[in-house]
Amino acid sequence: MKKVNITTGVLVVYLVVMSIVGWPGNKPEPDYTQYALVIAVSLGVIFLLRFVQIKRLRSREERRKD
Repeated sequence: MKKVNITTGVLVVYLVVMSIVGWPGNKPEPDYTQYALVIAVSLGVIFLLRFVQIKRLRSREERRKD
């Protein structure tokens, strides 16, 4: 389970760094809606990946017990 936590943490930190780098404040007409939507979808994908990894890990452990 630790590997799943590390992967999720690294991806969230990466998303935060990329969000800071890609801040649209310096553009003439910043599109904050698209910016927020991309961050929200990225977070959704990260947590979907976490869910899939946990499910795969649990099914692997169940197969080992059998």
